[in-house]
Amino acid sequence: MRNILAIAGKELRGYFASPIGYVLVGFYALLFGWFFYTLVAFFERQSMQMAMGGPGGSMNLNQMLVAPLLMNATVIMLLVFPLITMRTYAEEKRSGTIELLLTSPLTDWQIILGKFLGALALYAVMLGVTLVHMAILFVFGNPEWKPIATGYLGLLLMGGSFLSLGLFISSLTKNQIVAGMITFSVFLLLWVINWVSTFVGPTMQTVLNYLSITEHFDDFAKGIIDTKHLVYYLSFIAMGLFLTMKAVDSERWRG
Repeated sequence: MRNILAIAGKELRGYFASPIGYVLVGFYALLFGWFFYTLVAFFERQSMQMAMGGPGGSMNLNQMLVAPLLMNATVIMLLVFPLITMRTYAEEKRSGTIELLLTSPLTDWQIILGKFLGALALYAVMLGVTLVHMAILFVFGNPEWKPIATGYLGLLLMGGSFLSLGLFISSLTKNQIVAGMITFSVFLLLWVINWVSTFVGPTMQTVLNYLSITEHFDDFAKGIIDTKHLVYYLSFIAMGLFLTMKAVDSERWRG
């Protein structure tokens, strides 16, 4: 475990040793802040219209603001995560340090888990910055904290799934640009795969909806923790890391 944490710490420091980490965190915070501003403005307009219309039903802050905000936050992953994962193995191969890493007294699993946790820690920093916006809601409003907590859990699990897949793709090439473009394309495919479900039969529709990575996030955004969604994300992460291990193992044998 100590070796895994050491690699994770090295990866995290590597992101912030250059402007890359700061740019990614700032970009994520900027887009999240824009989504937050637009949704707050929309919520305010809706509240004023309801107040001018006389007595009516109360507006739920979690349903009308927090849930859409967290759903919009998943869009940012499509843009940011390829930039995070494209360098994890591709840069090692390009610079030639992959040979040193593979001949070190570390197992493949320790290397992979260390890199994965390092990237996940960077994503956790991004999510931590967005907690400022949640704090603003608690200061000026009265949202429920449990749906927010489950929503952030869903974001973390979904992010882990994307990161594990990005690690695998990065382990297949030494070109960061190629790794980034392929990663974005695969992410986008998983994002829109259920869009065609209305044009196929019921069996294929069920399969496509299950494969859609966003379909499993909806309940988290609503404050619902369903074991089938937990199993999906954890299985996705395990599969991504397993495929990465196989790719690294083949690289070791070729070397």
